[in-house]
Amino acid sequence: MDAEPEVLDELRRLRTRIPQLTGALAASVDGLVLAQDTAGVEPEGVAALTAAALGVALRLAEATGQGDFRELLVRGVHGYVATYAAGRSAVLTLLAQDRVNVGRLHLEGRRASSRIGELIDEAVLRAEPPQSRTARTPTTTATTRSAPLRTRTARTPASPRSAANARTTTES
Repeated sequence: MDAEPEVLDELRRLRTRIPQLTGALAASVDGLVLAQDTAGVEPEGVAALTAAALGVALRLAEATGQGDFRELLVRGVHGYVATYAAGRSAVLTLLAQDRVNVGRLHLEGRRASSRIGELIDEAVLRAEPPQSRTARTPTTTATTRSAPLRTRTARTPASPRSAANARTTTES
C-alpha cells in the first residue's frame, strides 16, 4: 500500500497526542495489517481478532437497527481496545491504559480514523486500473470517499417460526 508511510505517521502523531496509548494499528477489514505502531503485542494477531470482532459488531448493529458500524470499545481490567471504522475498507484499532480519558480517546480516535480512511481510500483509488476510474462520476467519488464502512451480512431469522416461513418462500 503506497499510503503506509502517511498512515504510520498519523499513528505516531496519535500516540503523541494521547500518551496513555500503548499501541495503534490500521488494518483491512479482512484482518491484514496496513500499518502499526505497537509494542508488546503481535500486530497480525490483533488485526485478525479485530476483523473477527468487527464481523460480530456489524451483525449486532444491523440486528438492532443501529445503522452502519462506527466504533467498538472493549474495556478490560488493564485498559481499553477501541476500534473505529476508517474509510470503506479499513479499521483503526487503539490500545490504551486503563487511566486514559475515554472521551479524549474517542475524540482523537475518530479524527485519526477519518484521516486514515481518507489516506487508504485514496491509495485504493490510485491502485485501481484506469478503466474503472474513468467510469466514475465526480459526484460518486466525492460521496464514496466519506462513506462509512459498509459490509453486508446474511440475516438470520429472528425466530423458528420465521425460519420456517423463510425456508418455504425460498424453496418455491
